[in-house]
Amino acid sequence: MNRDEKILLAITGLSHLSVHVLMLIFPAILIVMQNQFALGLDQLGFIVAISAFMFGLGAIPAGYFESRLGGRNLLLIYLLGTGLVSVSMLLVDSIINLTLLLGLLGLFASIYHPAGLTLISRRVKHLSKGMAFHGIAGSTGLAIGPFYASILSETYSWKMPYLIIGIVNFILALVVLIVVPILYKKRSEEAKIEINTNKQGLFYYYGFTIISGFVFGGFTTFMPTYFAQETQSILPWISPVVKGGLFTSIVFSAGAIGQVIGGYTGARYPKPMILMWVALLNIPVLILMGMTSGLILIFISLFLGIFYFVSQPVGNALLADLTQDGHRGLGYGISFFLSFGVGGISAAFSGWLAEIMNTSMVFIFMGIALFPAVYFAYVLERKVNP
Repeated sequence: MNRDEKILLAITGLSHLSVHVLMLIFPAILIVMQNQFALGLDQLGFIVAISAFMFGLGAIPAGYFESRLGGRNLLLIYLLGTGLVSVSMLLVDSIINLTLLLGLLGLFASIYHPAGLTLISRRVKHLSKGMAFHGIAGSTGLAIGPFYASILSETYSWKMPYLIIGIVNFILALVVLIVVPILYKKRSEEAKIEINTNKQGLFYYYGFTIISGFVFGGFTTFMPTYFAQETQSILPWISPVVKGGLFTSIVFSAGAIGQVIGGYTGARYPKPMILMWVALLNIPVLILMGMTSGLILIFISLFLGIFYFVSQPVGNALLADLTQDGHRGLGYGISFFLSFGVGGISAAFSGWLAEIMNTSMVFIFMGIALFPAVYFAYVLERKVNP
């Protein structure tokens, strides 16, 4: 990679890290919020679903406007918008205000993926490797988020993790203002090899995305709570909230391994087949997570962290293969709407399931729910490589 590509990946990587930290703060402190506002898991899951739905919904207009405003400007809107909303959490004094701000946070956060991924797809030559690096940064955010949120909420206040990440995003916005114009302001649009959008392939890819996003929304929302409940005998001197965040962070740290595997395999093997195997391998892992506790639960969960995140660089690179350059921003926007928006409904459903049964059933159900994703990936392979 040349210097410009490395700087671009550093900027988008840090922005990717921050977006996932932001979106995981609230799930990581569900127990704290349960006590703070006297709400059930079903009600808290519904609030998470609103934020997650907005996180997906805004990705479609963001993808559409990417070709008109440019990735740099959208990146600035994401950083400044999430920074402002995060700092505004200091003013929250009711559950209504909290819900409104979380919805706004999801909306501004939704801008990032279509902007960042389209920038990478157009500016980085070795796409699978670039997407893997970008994915590792996101996995780092997923890994940092739960532990970061739980520690600060226990030590200070549940508002503190929002305040700090808001300030970080303001600083990143300043970096984008200074650095990105220097790199790209004199650059004309590079010549592109146009490909036709593979509409049939996109249909099955989006089907896979919906199922994968639904499953992701379920297990990420309730993983900290589940670990807090099922690891009481491990590190008993640590509070359940911090322990839930710590073990969730460890699992998501393993996702960096999956991102590396995805970057390596995506450049060498058919991408839809990799997605099929990822879905297949995650089915027994999720079911076993719902049937175990203690150290066995933590050990099995590490495989979820590895297997699930193989799909991210592979899927993002595959979407670039399936879409014409002029439609790519919108293609990523639709993908993230389906993944985080439609999939975000899973948070509300999972909260209801946890409330009427137990949290372990969330993981068992999510494992079973992955079977259609296997089918979509299998058919997608035939549409991409007939």
